[in-house]
Amino acid sequence: MTFLPSRYLFLTPTFNHSGAGVAGITTAQALSNASLTDFVILEYLPRVGGRVSNTNFGRKADGTPYVVELGANWVQGLGTPPGPENPIWTLAKNYSDYDSIATFNETGAVDFTGLLDEYENAYATFEQDAGYILTDNLQDRTARAGLSLAGWKPEKDAAAQAVEWWQFDFEYSVPPEHSSHEFTAINNNSTFYQWSNENNFVHDERGFNTFIKGEAATFLKDQDPRLLLNTVVANISYDGSDVTIDNEDGSCVQADYAVCTFSVGVLQSDAITFKPELPSWKQTGIETFIMGTYTKIFIQFPPDQVFWNTSYQYLLYADPTERGYYPVFQSLDGEGFLPGSGIIFVTVVQSQSYVVESQDDQITKDQVLAVLRNMFGAKNVPEPIAFMYPRWSLEPWAYGSYSNWPPGTSLEMHQNLRANVDRLYFAGEATSAQYFGFLHGAWVEGKNVGEKIAGLIKGTIQTEEVHYDPLHGTTFVDEYDSTNGFILESTFATYGFK
Repeated sequence: MTFLPSRYLFLTPTFNHSGAGVAGITTAQALSNASLTDFVILEYLPRVGGRVSNTNFGRKADGTPYVVELGANWVQGLGTPPGPENPIWTLAKNYSDYDSIATFNETGAVDFTGLLDEYENAYATFEQDAGYILTDNLQDRTARAGLSLAGWKPEKDAAAQAVEWWQFDFEYSVPPEHSSHEFTAINNNSTFYQWSNENNFVHDERGFNTFIKGEAATFLKDQDPRLLLNTVVANISYDGSDVTIDNEDGSCVQADYAVCTFSVGVLQSDAITFKPELPSWKQTGIETFIMGTYTKIFIQFPPDQVFWNTSYQYLLYADPTERGYYPVFQSLDGEGFLPGSGIIFVTVVQSQSYVVESQDDQITKDQVLAVLRNMFGAKNVPEPIAFMYPRWSLEPWAYGSYSNWPPGTSLEMHQNLRANVDRLYFAGEATSAQYFGFLHGAWVEGKNVGEKIAGLIKGTIQTEEVHYDPLHGTTFVDEYDSTNGFILESTFATYGFK
């Protein structure tokens, strides 16, 4: 699914934007398109792209390395002609096949793919029930409760747990117990019903963030002085007239407006101080939402000793005792990706991510190899020639991978996360009410905030973002509108949920 880094954008003296991830770049692009070019982008990293991050890994026959994606790697919901196309898919195209999957347990290959259909049937009811929560102003519940009421109860069935992890955790980076029933469905439908039901895994030898660099190049020149890389923000001071940013290197930027594109993880970490402190309604909005972690663990085996069937893209493992224990392996040694590479990777999320990211690489490697040897036989799995994984939960500029919507949390609470405080604005995948967690959520939110600030500067817009203080109760159906960041008002009405 979709992930971006934490940062924000400052234009000076008129506008200041911190962050050169998707949200930061699209915010600056929107300003530039409005002929507002007096801005500065402050970026923690030495590059553009944020959580769309790649690295060199392993080696080819000629000794040069492969390029693998550590972070965002997917475009989800592509588009169906002649309808609209996902803006990220417009910029980056390649694909993967979710149906190309083989299943295993601790004894080896075991076919439990029939459970995938059982989950999908239950999810159809789950989805319809979410529509009633929205239209009838019912109380939200956990996605676990919603799935159980729809007839999906994996309980201690290891195969069913693995299927659920593949269908749910692999998408949201957290289990159903920690996710909203209503907004899980909203998030799914807003993407896949608006565009299409396709999930494409993107491979680009230049790196997936090439499309972000390409968009930045439409308004930034080489060595553009408005892009300040390796700049770590320490404090943000704001009021009704301007915003001042103090950086760790002692530099300072003052602007009429600022856009903060930090991740929820960074905002929750208190790594940056705000003066004055953010108001309680804003702090509550920030602390309410979840920052998920999604960790890809890469392994290269000798290319002449590949032991898995490379005609399958996904290998789903049902561990007998622990849900989500190295559950999904994905082969890169196949057509369209890195044929002949001997590279495969396994994904873990949230609690399992915290474990592997806090332990030594050798411990993780031993655990992964033990699982693979259960799946394929100990004699068939050689020692790897390269092994590596990122530690997203420990990165001070990210503190996780992407956000998720917790159960029982209203649209108005999300609007408090999204809303500006005086001249300090916020944007990123987490501020998208319908596309949270997706790359296109960051793209849409950055563009919207850039256009809003351009309107404020030019005097064509007078209103600021709404917020709720105090905040009471649930959301009525007529409040699912653009005022509260809900930009697709027909999400459910078009699909028979009422």
